[in-house]
This record gives sequence, C-alpha cells and structure tokens, in this order.
Amino acid sequence: MEGFSFTIVLFWFSLFSILIIATAIDTIMATQSIRDGETIVSAGGSFELGFCSPGNSKNRYVGIWYKISTTTVVWVANREIPLLDSSGVMKVTEQGILTILNGNGSIIWSSNSTRSAQNPVAVLLNSGNLVVRDGNDNNPDSFLWQSFDYPCDTFFPGMNLGRDLKTGIDRYLSSWKSKDDPSRGDFTLRLDPRGFPQLVMMKKSVELFRSGPWNDLGFSGMPFLKPNQFYKFNVVFNDHGIFYIIEPLTSTFVTRLVLNPTGELQHFFWKDRTHEWDVYGSVHSDNCDSFAFCGPNGRCNTGNSPECGCLMGFVPKFQKEWDVADWSNGCVRRTDLDCQKGDGFLKYSGIKLPDVRNSSFDRSMNLEECRMSTIKTDGQDIYIRMASSEIGKVGSGRKKRVRYIAASVTLIVMLLLGLSLAWYLQKKNKLKRQGNPKDDGSPKDV
Repeated sequence: MEGFSFTIVLFWFSLFSILIIATAIDTIMATQSIRDGETIVSAGGSFELGFCSPGNSKNRYVGIWYKISTTTVVWVANREIPLLDSSGVMKVTEQGILTILNGNGSIIWSSNSTRSAQNPVAVLLNSGNLVVRDGNDNNPDSFLWQSFDYPCDTFFPGMNLGRDLKTGIDRYLSSWKSKDDPSRGDFTLRLDPRGFPQLVMMKKSVELFRSGPWNDLGFSGMPFLKPNQFYKFNVVFNDHGIFYIIEPLTSTFVTRLVLNPTGELQHFFWKDRTHEWDVYGSVHSDNCDSFAFCGPNGRCNTGNSPECGCLMGFVPKFQKEWDVADWSNGCVRRTDLDCQKGDGFLKYSGIKLPDVRNSSFDRSMNLEECRMSTIKTDGQDIYIRMASSEIGKVGSGRKKRVRYIAASVTLIVMLLLGLSLAWYLQKKNKLKRQGNPKDDGSPKDV
C-alpha cells in the first residue's frame, strides 16, 4: 500500500512538473537553466532563444532569432565573449542576474541589474524582448533588466532608439564585425536629439550619414521609412527623453532595420509566400548618402554626373579642386549678404534638409512667420538666404524661361491653327467640286 501511495505521489508530481514546463516555455526560473541544444519560445511563437553559431562561425553564442527564420539572429548576449564549445549554460541567479557559464562553471557574461527580486525569472516576450523581472510583477517599469536596453545590429517593433534621461541608458545600433562574428563592428547608428531629432551613423568617431531632421512624417533623407498601412515610424517625446520607434499597424507584417557590417542600413520585410526576407530600402548605399560629400553649401544628386553642384547663388570655393572632383571644401556665396539692402529666400524642395543640430525651433510658427522672423533677426537661416541681387538674377532667369515657354506655346498654337484652316479650306473646295460636276455636252431642257 505504501508503495502504491508513493507511486501515486510520484505520478502527480511528474504530471505537475510537465504542466509547469508546458505552460512556461518562455520562462527560465531561478531553479532552471538552459543548456546548449535547449531553447525557450515566446508565448506567441514569434521569437526563440537559445545557443547558436551565426554564419559559418564555430563559436557558440546565446541569441534571439525569429521563429519563422532561425538563421535571422536579432540579438546576441555574449557577443564579445563567445563560447568555444557546446558546454555552455544560461541561468538566472537568486538575485535576479542573468548569467552564461562555460563548461568549467566560469561566468563569461552576465546582466548588470542593480536591483533584486524575491522570485526572479527571465521571460522571452513575444516582442522579442528578453526581460528579468519578479515572477509576480508584469509591470515594464519594474523590470530588473531587458535586452531592448542593449540592442545589437537590429531594430524592430517594440524597441526604441535614444538616450533614457532617467536611467542614463543610451540605446543605439552597433554593427556586427562580420556575418560570422557578432562582436561590435565599426559602425553605429544613434538618435541625435539636438535641434530637430535625426539619426546619425558613425564609423568609429567619423560621421558618415545623417537622416535629415524629423518633420513629424519621417526623415527627409530616408523616404522609404514613411508611414504606410503596415507600420509607421515615429519620434516620441516623453519624460524619459526623445526616442525613435516603430509602431506596427498589423500583427501579420514582420519588419526590421539592420545595420550591416559594411555600414549600410537596410530595411527588410518578411514575405510569407516565399519564406524569405526582401529588402525594402537602404541608406548609405551611394555617395549622396555620405555626410557632407559635396561640402558646405553643396548639393548632391545621384542623377547628375558628377553628383555634386553648388546651390543657386553659390560658386565652388576652390575651382581647381572642384575640377578634379574634390568637393570637400564646398561652395561659397557669389554675392555677400547685405541686411541694409534687404535679402530674400529661395525655396528648395525634395532635398534632405541641412544639419540643424545647433538650431532651435518653434512649433507654433508657420513658414511665413518663420521667414519674417529670420529677416528681422538677421540669422537662423531656414530657407536658402540670398542677396537681393541674386534673387533678382533667379527671378530674371525664371522670367526669361517663362517668356521662352510662352513664345513657344504661341508659335505651336498658331501653327496648329494654320494647319487646321488649310485642311478646312481644302475639304470645303473638294465638297464644292463634287456638288457641281463639269458640263458633259448632253442636251439640256429649255
């Protein structure tokens, strides 16, 4: 009887354990660990966490990847310190620290939480965020640690880029060293909040690309990131700071931004029909994406050869350099400004706006109020400010073009009218001849 009772107890204990495991496949408790070959999956089945070897690497890393595409790793924990074999273990300490241990039991990586919890657990959320929290507290503000605070090369819905003013954490993308090595590469992408917020790409300490300022619809230098029916990109202002986010408008559309090892920022979306990623757009893929490629007051256009030219009213600073395709010193004004004689503005459309990190802005102003304020203060240029004589040249040139166009249109209209009149007269004469045939000599009635 005692043996039978023990069997019953063991059966229910085993069943209870199986139920716990089955209902918590997204969770690592302090009494559990994940070994190489084991994984946890987010509750909605979107993401999976486990040990992996990116590309052709033989090293082992703890990473998070899309469940639909197991080779697409979006986050790596121990990116700087890989495991050399498959003996790694990941666990949560009783203090709420996430750790990775090698085969010798030495910690090679750990999270950096400064707080503790009574019942700490690590949970892979369906957003792809790995969080450490108290098992009884789901409040995001109470998380002890989260992977979204430490992005790698990938940005996707649920994440945000920007510095948290309360925690001091700066969330930015950093490229992999290569497709086989997830350690930090040479390129970073940050949200710069100065002036109008904009994204800035750096190669180590050298600025390579900027997105242009945020205008409440998108970045002027990244037109493929405009809102659509699937998602929208946004810059949010709150008590914690200024952040760039992706807001999904449908749960069926999977998208991500990747800063690749060569410094190209690519926008991917998942195609269910072909089960592969498609590139929707990219930046820093040509010379005009490079920061200050044409120098001060220069204008870059990939449709031109060469790409660089000066803005209207400006000339190359050093013509000899310009003639040998060295545009780094840019352009200077052909005519100096003279506030006493009056200046004006020339509007440019369809271009990436200039760098405005050292500018201030007033959201209550419209364009006309801004123009008048700029004239009065003799500074803070928004449009291209030009001497009145240059504005006159532009206006004169435009008037000449208008006159040429008007003359051409008039000539064409007169030609068409002449041809129409000739055709009408010819048709009329033909009909007249058909109605009055020549005398054929036959007798006529008298």
